[in-house]
Amino acid sequence: MMACLRLIPPQSQNLNSIHFIHHHHRFSYQQHRLSYPVTKTNALTNSDLLDSDQTRVFVDAVPLLSCSQAYERLKTFREKINGKQQYLAMYSSIFGGITTDPAAMVIPMDDHMVHRGHGVFDTAAIMDGYLYELDQHLDRFLNSASRSKIDPPFDREIIRRILIQTVSASKCRKGSLRYWLSAGPGDFQLSPSGCHQSGLYAIVIQDLSPAAASDKSKGVKVITSSIPIKHPMFAITKSVNYLPNVLSKMEADEAGAFAGIWLDDEGFVAEGPNMNVAFVTKEKELIMPHFDKILSGCTAKRVLALAESLLKQGELQGIRMKNVTVEEGKKADEMMLIGSGVLVCPVVQWDDQVIGDGKEGHITQALLNLIVDDMKSSPPTVRTPVPY
Repeated sequence: MMACLRLIPPQSQNLNSIHFIHHHHRFSYQQHRLSYPVTKTNALTNSDLLDSDQTRVFVDAVPLLSCSQAYERLKTFREKINGKQQYLAMYSSIFGGITTDPAAMVIPMDDHMVHRGHGVFDTAAIMDGYLYELDQHLDRFLNSASRSKIDPPFDREIIRRILIQTVSASKCRKGSLRYWLSAGPGDFQLSPSGCHQSGLYAIVIQDLSPAAASDKSKGVKVITSSIPIKHPMFAITKSVNYLPNVLSKMEADEAGAFAGIWLDDEGFVAEGPNMNVAFVTKEKELIMPHFDKILSGCTAKRVLALAESLLKQGELQGIRMKNVTVEEGKKADEMMLIGSGVLVCPVVQWDDQVIGDGKEGHITQALLNLIVDDMKSSPPTVRTPVPY
């Protein structure tokens, strides 16, 4: 928790000095502009900030830190965070290497990905020491970069090797790899013309809350999102501009739901904030919205390929990508969310409509089993070994 200074209104206006209190030590500073005693505290709460008549921040006393002092504060800050994820390794093309120190996992403020949102990203799951669908995600990653007019600092093969080496350095055997391409640092202008070179970043994340995934297996509730969907030109690109996605997720959280479902400009079912959506009709046909206006989900495409085995077994009567109306979706026997974060997640209620019998569907469970097995035993074209 970072230290701050709090001004306490005086009982008397006739004060000649400001008193700084740090732990058990007290010293005075002859004041010329302020008539409030200052007490150093460990934190400033929201209520303190809102109480403007009683509390003001003494900005003159903000410390000027050396590089080593700033790093130590970053380190302390990271050590005190009790989050649900651990960051095991990060690569940055800015410092040209990999670090396993979370306090050093930073990017420049003048990177245009930070202040202009000019960047793209993608991900890949790490399962039993293998990267799942790395090449499929990497292809989409580079396509997103091309549409965003970002020229990568390295060619595809070098980027691929960097990503694998970052996972290797992390020692992580089950987690996720996330990576970004940015227009790069250079200035705070709108145009990236002043950027010296594009930036490549990658981080290995280990989830510390696996129980959350098991809770979703029982089925989740979704709502129709009121947040405007991205224009198709931007929706098909996996950029860092996720404000609509975040607001949609927050709206769902506030409604006691897991996710919001977007509709396209024609009123057809589109996608969730970070996952695709699919249905099983009463005729046992697996249907999914076209990818022409939404992000082409790597996991969704893999699920469609794996579903062919259910077609051969007679569990499914058809697999089709089509325009899906809201009425058709809500009357389906099964509904599911598909993505690298949730894999295949059953939906048991959409708005006020119970889906099917209100329980996880048979096909949904079968598709989840198929993707989990695929992550553990798929061919080399799908799984990339990590040399630890």
